[in-house]
Amino acid sequence: MSKTAEELFKEGYNCAQAVFCSHCEELGIDIETGAKLSSAFGGGMGRMREVCGAVSGLFMLLGLKEGYSDPTNNEAKKELYSKVQKLAGEFKEEFGSIICKELLGLEPKAPCDDPNPTPRTEKFYQKRPCVDNVKFASELYEKLK
Repeated sequence: MSKTAEELFKEGYNCAQAVFCSHCEELGIDIETGAKLSSAFGGGMGRMREVCGAVSGLFMLLGLKEGYSDPTNNEAKKELYSKVQKLAGEFKEEFGSIICKELLGLEPKAPCDDPNPTPRTEKFYQKRPCVDNVKFASELYEKLK
């Protein structure tokens, strides 16, 4: 892997892209395709501040690595969903939540309908937990190998 999730995030990729794209090469996916595929999940899904993009990126990687394609294979679904819940639990144990709004310390009912990306400044990186989140999510995926 030539770039880490942290480096990708600091280059300007969103949290989901940073986690997902940091493992694209090993999964046989070019970074442009990976970036497009994961782009809508940044900011807690399109800046709605729902499920953390780093977590979404992690789950996308898990799906590629261990997912199922037969919609009738309930055992495969169960195995995958069990792993999703375990990884979510580990992330939650580390950071207290898998919800972007909560991770950022925003008010529960704060409006999250502004589609404008937050400018990436030094202050942005200092006050956001996102770098740690993408790093940890990527490490969780690494443990699955």
